[in-house]
Amino acid sequence: MEKKYLFGTQENKEFLQSVRDGLLAFGHQFPSPGGSSYYLGDDGTPWKDRPRETWITSRMAHVYSIGTMLGHEGSKDLAAAAIRGICGELNDKEHGGWFSGLTADGGILPNKLCYQHAFVILAATSGILAEIPGAPELLEEALKVYDQRFWNEEEGLSADTWNTEFTELSDYRGLNANMHTVEAFLAVADVAKKEEYRVRAGRIIDRVIVWAEDHNWRIPEHFNSAWVPDLECNKDKPDDPFKPYGATPGHGIEWARLITQWATSTYAADKEKAAPYVTAAENLFNRAVADAWNADGAPGIAYTTDWDGNPVVHDRMHWTLAEAINTSSVLLNVTGKEQYADCFAQFMAYLDDKVLDHVHGSWYHQLDRNNELLGTVWPGKSDIYHALQATMIPYLPVDLSIAAAVSGDSGTR
Repeated sequence: MEKKYLFGTQENKEFLQSVRDGLLAFGHQFPSPGGSSYYLGDDGTPWKDRPRETWITSRMAHVYSIGTMLGHEGSKDLAAAAIRGICGELNDKEHGGWFSGLTADGGILPNKLCYQHAFVILAATSGILAEIPGAPELLEEALKVYDQRFWNEEEGLSADTWNTEFTELSDYRGLNANMHTVEAFLAVADVAKKEEYRVRAGRIIDRVIVWAEDHNWRIPEHFNSAWVPDLECNKDKPDDPFKPYGATPGHGIEWARLITQWATSTYAADKEKAAPYVTAAENLFNRAVADAWNADGAPGIAYTTDWDGNPVVHDRMHWTLAEAINTSSVLLNVTGKEQYADCFAQFMAYLDDKVLDHVHGSWYHQLDRNNELLGTVWPGKSDIYHALQATMIPYLPVDLSIAAAVSGDSGTR
């Protein structure tokens, strides 16, 4: 195995630095005149015929706020453009909250989604650290809307989808939105020092661990309004980008990282209390890797499996690899177990060989089971959020959200 794939080597750090620099350079063309993010094509050119969505714009605000703190040229203007778009054309001044996005001709995409609002919170926290104008006010508004419309204090979980006017709440409940809510709430606790949001994140995590344990560490994704799992949801559309059928190993891996972050930050002085959560994170990671990594004879992580762990959608999504890089390194840092170093090295080699676009930049967002380029679910390269984070999280403190870790660690700049 080449040294550049091995965790802790100078060669690996330099490899990730070069990938990070390429990603930040790749995304420069995202802002529309109003600030909302264009969907980026294979070479970074905007696809202006596609909607400009709030979650993508928020992710770009987040990553270029990080870019600002890293000293990447042009990042502050790019982050400011995205924050301006979130505060401006994507904000519903009449009914509150944020539109799902805008159509190419300026129309409104229907519904108000928890997923988007969680990313608005994340963007605001990162923007505050990067001193982006409007970010503090954005966070205040975003938390107010989220607390009123999505957070359910009695359940300790978040609702998923409202209509655009905030008058009708869907019966659907989903863990994808709650997962990114945990990410956002941890950032709020770190940046705004509002520890009640860390407590909320823990309440979500406790529920998720129970569901995962009940299903052999495969996490149900879809629920009804009573939070009863719907294990057959979208069986006729198994590769749905946001509501796929079955278990999503990449989410099991991502949850494992967030659970570890929460546990090590909440119980920083009490490793005994953190230990059961770290064990749960290991179970989630190991189950996902056993089910989906190289599951069909070729490298890569299958997108979904059935409830027995058999791959259903064999496509490889770039974000699953990014999260695998993150979580293997986090578990290595926390447990010291060599198995996670081995996983990390395999993921690094796969990134370099198959997923990293050495010609146009960024990462291929979707490959088929033979690792050939595919665009049925994720054509182009919509944003750089997952990929950029994977170049940094391995060498940042485990117990901090990424932007907070960057802002407090001059060694990463």
